[in-house]
Amino acid sequence: MFEGLFSRHRNGDRTVNASAASERPTLERPSIGLALGGGAARGFAHIGVLRTLAANGIVPDVIVGTSIGAVVGGTYAANELDEMEAWARKLTFRGILGQLDISLSGAGLISGRKLDAQLKAALGEGKIEDLPIRFAAIATEFTTGHEIWLTHGRLVDALRASYALPGIFPPVRIAGRWLVDGALVNPVPVSAARALGARLVIAVGLNSDLFGRGTVIADYGTNDVDDGIPPPSESSGLRGIFHDGFSLRHLFGGRQRPGIPTVMIEAFNVMQDRITRARLAGDPPDVSIMPKVGSVGWFDFHRASQSIELGAEAAEKALPSIQEAIAALSHPVEANGGSAK
Repeated sequence: MFEGLFSRHRNGDRTVNASAASERPTLERPSIGLALGGGAARGFAHIGVLRTLAANGIVPDVIVGTSIGAVVGGTYAANELDEMEAWARKLTFRGILGQLDISLSGAGLISGRKLDAQLKAALGEGKIEDLPIRFAAIATEFTTGHEIWLTHGRLVDALRASYALPGIFPPVRIAGRWLVDGALVNPVPVSAARALGARLVIAVGLNSDLFGRGTVIADYGTNDVDDGIPPPSESSGLRGIFHDGFSLRHLFGGRQRPGIPTVMIEAFNVMQDRITRARLAGDPPDVSIMPKVGSVGWFDFHRASQSIELGAEAAEKALPSIQEAIAALSHPVEANGGSAK
């Protein structure tokens, strides 16, 4: 008798639990946007971030990228990230030099034709509007300073424009506008991701661990140390470039005196850092992922594997914050398919 009573009681508990579960509303997650920042070779960290998020079921609805962030984000949106990662991991220092088709007759030190060919081989003539994920690449119209969101047209053209670092790569002409690197105006494009429909925006910045930059040194001047720096070579300029003793050191500089690309890159780095701080202060992301890639130089593309791992590590640490944000912004869905708000 007692056995039957307990059995009915247990069955009743199951019925109550099943009924409660059936009444529990289904939650719809918020639309997720990724804002992938610029940073040249450090940008391979974006691959590790995307891999880690995907492995944990976090798939973006919107991707907006600047410079290398646009390249990685665009290849991900086009389902070509596997090929890009395989190519990046095989890069060597010698191989990178082979990609630098130096040109002194155009608007940049590097013509970019070889890199353009690599992108075309992977992405073909694909268009942004045909991608399964909403995507935008950020560029700058250098004659006006306009921030340009490239949201349709050939994907390859948009990526080339977004990474066209002034002085290094020539500007790219799209629909009558000459465009250069988007980091001039929006290094980590949180605002664009939000405007394109993302309810939850995850920002991935690449310069957060460059400690000691951007401070004020209030009392400074010349001293005897300056006497130890040799003066510029008398064969400087175009004549010096073509003299018999020319080597890459004349172009890229050395320990005692920086070359043209180094000066341009470091100046751009300072500017990007200041702009990023200002933009994110005014429009902060919901979650930030900041890989510790400060030790990776802008041209250290041969260290892709290290950057990828650092990106994956940073994303792993951010997972609890992302999952918490998703839970907070999720809302119940009614039985008829509508949202209960």
